[in-house]
Formats: sequence, structure tokens, C-alpha cells
Amino acid sequence: MKIWTSEHVFSHPWETVVKAAWRKYPNPMNPSVVGLDVIDRYVDKKGRLISHRIMSTEWGLPKWVAALVGGDRICYGSEESIVDRKEKTLILQSNNLTFNSIVAIDERLTYAPHPSKKDETLLKQEAIITVKGVALSSYLEHLLANTISSKASKGREAMEWVIGKINTEMKDLAHSAKKGVEDIKHNLEHLTLQDTPENVTL
Repeated sequence: MKIWTSEHVFSHPWETVVKAAWRKYPNPMNPSVVGLDVIDRYVDKKGRLISHRIMSTEWGLPKWVAALVGGDRICYGSEESIVDRKEKTLILQSNNLTFNSIVAIDERLTYAPHPSKKDETLLKQEAIITVKGVALSSYLEHLLANTISSKASKGREAMEWVIGKINTEMKDLAHSAKKGVEDIKHNLEHLTLQDTPENVTL
């Protein structure tokens, strides 16, 4: 068994980062994720949003690793998440469904406001990797940990990319709303001028 951990700080408020987490896929940094399906979603008695999703990915394993674990194909993973607006936490827990009798990867991500930096978000990430019943299991666990680390880095890049999209959309929305108000104001002023006594024909 190998445990991999990481921390990262996003220079964005928790609410923005959570929005980005929901809209993370698809993105150009993680092309291996080819599908994401919501299985269940509800609000529990504590007011927390609980979701269960199935993720389809292409692992892209080296040929010799694929031969050891039984092939390289579309792989499926289960993701359960809890959004707690009161505590301001988003917890994502995922595990692989494909190859899980040989390779078990249990991952946990926690997003919370940074304890000392205002309007920043701290991501804590942990993965427990266990390879069973094949030769070179320790080496394979180390290899998978490196793969997870690389994908985590790309995942953080993807989050920044999505946050950029969200900020652009908000600016465009604000610009459209401002223009709409200005157009309405202009039309009202134009109608008022038309209705003044000097413009009325008896």
C-alpha cells in the first residue's frame, strides 16, 4: 500500500472554486476523462448536497502494465461528494471500479476556505493505492502514485481554466445586463421626448 498526499492553495474564494469543481469536465488538460454521469443527487436533513457520479476515463497505461492488470480500456470510477454550505466544505471521495480486484485507488479531496488567507481556498488531496496479486506490486504502486501526482497537477490547471471561464462569463453577463439597462433607459427617454406637448399633433 502507498499513500500519496498533496495540498494546494487557490487564490479564489471557496464559492468560486466549488463552482469550478462541478464544471471541471470536460477540459483540455484532462482529455482522459471521456464521460461523467450523475447517478443520484439529493439534499440531506443537514442541508448538505450529496451527489454520486460515475466517471469514465482512459487510463493510458504503459503496455507492460496493461498486460499485468489485464488490458487498457475505458475504466470506470465512482465519485461521491458532499457540499456543506454551512461549514464551507466540499468533500469528494472516489474509487476505481475497473481492475479493483487487482488495483485499488481510494482518493479524497477536500476544498475549504484557507484558515489564514482571506478569499483563498485550500485543497487537501489524499490517495491510497493498493496493488494485489501481481508481480512488482510495490513498483506499480509507486508508478501509480507518480501518475496520480501528474494528473493532480493537470487537475489544478484545469480548475484555473474553468475559473477563468466562469469569471469571463460573469463579466460578459454583467456587460450584457448593463447594456440592456442602458438600451431600456434610452428607449424610455426617446418615448418621453416623443410624447412632449410640442411633439403632439392635434
